[in-house]
Amino acid sequence: MTQPNPLIPQHGGYRNLKSFQVAQLVYDVTLRFCDRYIDKRSRTHDQMVQAARSGVQNIAEGSKVSGTSKKMEMKLTNVARASLEELRLDYEDFLRQRGLPQWERSDPRRQQLIDRRCRTADQVAQWVHQVYQAARQGGPSGPGGSRYASRGSTLSTETATPPTYQEIAANAALALIAVASALLGRQLAAQAKAFEEEGGFTERLYRTRQQARRKKRP
Repeated sequence: MTQPNPLIPQHGGYRNLKSFQVAQLVYDVTLRFCDRYIDKRSRTHDQMVQAARSGVQNIAEGSKVSGTSKKMEMKLTNVARASLEELRLDYEDFLRQRGLPQWERSDPRRQQLIDRRCRTADQVAQWVHQVYQAARQGGPSGPGGSRYASRGSTLSTETATPPTYQEIAANAALALIAVASALLGRQLAAQAKAFEEEGGFTERLYRTRQQARRKKRP
């Protein structure tokens, strides 16, 4: 016998969401980045940290509220994505205002970091250090043996300025934000499709009442 769909479905498993995991990593990386490179007394420091935190918190809140409000779940997921977009602009401004290059999406260093699947800020920091050291030693900074120029090309390091810690760290954060944003985009699309096909809490409540009334009829 087929079990009826529950009025309040299972929800709140946000810790298993890849979007939450990457957003949390972005938050940890941003906190470390801001403490190191942004004046703690500045408004920018607080804004960047809060934007990163908002991305994490809204994913969690959206997951928890999804049992009774699909609309609110979608709204909070979109707020999380918007918060990360705000953070993306802050990192881009950091690079632009200091005359540091923003790596192209095709830059092999971005994919190298993504492929590492770092789980902690320490692992990201270790990668940043490795790229920094490799660039200054004139050796390969990636598994393919490519020598990366600071402008994201594959020119020899002999003809390019080696990247600074600030450049590598900021671009690493941008790569992680891009991953989190893409995951949230797919998550939001899946939520919208589920809402369209299954409806929200109000529809489930109506169906549950109708089923209960039919059972009571002689």
